[in-house]
Amino acid sequence: MADILTSAERSRRMASVRQSSTAPELALRKALHALGLRFRVNARHLPGRPDIVLPKYGVALFVHGCFWHGHHCAAGRAPATNTGYWLEKLAANRQRDRRKSDALRKLGWRVWVTWECELKTRTAAERTARRLADRIRRTQPRTAARGAA
Repeated sequence: MADILTSAERSRRMASVRQSSTAPELALRKALHALGLRFRVNARHLPGRPDIVLPKYGVALFVHGCFWHGHHCAAGRAPATNTGYWLEKLAANRQRDRRKSDALRKLGWRVWVTWECELKTRTAAERTARRLADRIRRTQPRTAARGAA
């Protein structure tokens, strides 16, 4: 099926898709903050500009949209039309995610990904935040020698 929008209209529509402070990201930030964790948001000085950075623990969190990052859930399925384009696009997104995560790990960061589907409801976001907070608190705080964000 052909696209019903012109190239310019499609470009405008795609440009309006939020890249930061999305609803899932806001839900996770609110839940983590309520659990007493303090963090930085969208650290531009780090590779991949992680959504949430906890410098004290050396943790960089990404909140990935299931569709755009090819999660293996119902929301992560590629469209049934123009599959060649979408499979290539989503594979390139996953490859970019790996490059950014690898670059952060080389700098000594722990990189964790949370998926949009894990944050769909307030209850789910709180459960995910508790799980992440427990995992974060089990890690050793960073020393000044390793550098902070």
